[in-house]
Amino acid sequence: MRKALDLALAGLAALAACVAIGILAGLVAVIAQRGAPAVTWTFLTEQIRLVGAAGGIFWNVVGTLILLATALAVCLPLAVAVALVERVWLRGVRARRLVRTALYTLNGVPTIVLGIFGFIVFVQGCGWGKSWLAGGLVLALGMLPTVAVALIERLHAIPAKYVEAAAALGLRESQIVWAVLLPQARGGLLTGALLALARAAGETAPIMFTATIFAGATLPRGVKDSPVLALPYHIFILAQDSFDPAVGAKLWGAALVLLGIVFSLSLAALPSRLRAHEEAHV
Repeated sequence: MRKALDLALAGLAALAACVAIGILAGLVAVIAQRGAPAVTWTFLTEQIRLVGAAGGIFWNVVGTLILLATALAVCLPLAVAVALVERVWLRGVRARRLVRTALYTLNGVPTIVLGIFGFIVFVQGCGWGKSWLAGGLVLALGMLPTVAVALIERLHAIPAKYVEAAAALGLRESQIVWAVLLPQARGGLLTGALLALARAAGETAPIMFTATIFAGATLPRGVKDSPVLALPYHIFILAQDSFDPAVGAKLWGAALVLLGIVFSLSLAALPSRLRAHEEAHV
């Protein structure tokens, strides 16, 4: 009876996985079919014209990359600091559990709440107006839990004998961190960063409040009142005017390009994630 129940649960899990994969494959197929005709060299290298009905998405792609690069530059040092505090300098189980709970809670905060926070603190409080830096900082907050948790898990997977051997050789705690822990954990850091970037690339609410406009922006000049264009917000605006066939074609093309960016980041994270999994079971 128990064996039959286990087989039934395994079958249900496999069925659910197949359904989820099938839905994802169907969505990707629809976006690729409708968006591929619009993705041309001109579409990728021209700026937007005629309120999205003509032109391309060059500055939207550039603005998206600026926001992601800013978020990554801010997030990585914070994530490394949080992970090292949890792994090295917090001794109590309760304190470590508190750090993880805080990260999981932050990960569960709706992104629109982060956008409103960024609007109040950076746009209004700091007087920046809509700015690429404000958008990057808000995206970094959303990325922080993913990167920090991935790094924490990798740090805890490092065999204790490595740390003990380094301590026996006379290395100080800071030297152990730089010579043993961080080099061994770089796979987890890379995996978390790529997965977090893939998630941040598709976020609309945080940047809508803090960083992006629909048209008229190119490269930022300074910080104050220096917005950028971004693919997620571009798609959001075009979707409201998709009854125009010309706009609809550009909408699906932009969605396909964004999907390609997200999939590229996710696939880039796969080898390092598999390698980290193998090392953890050696």
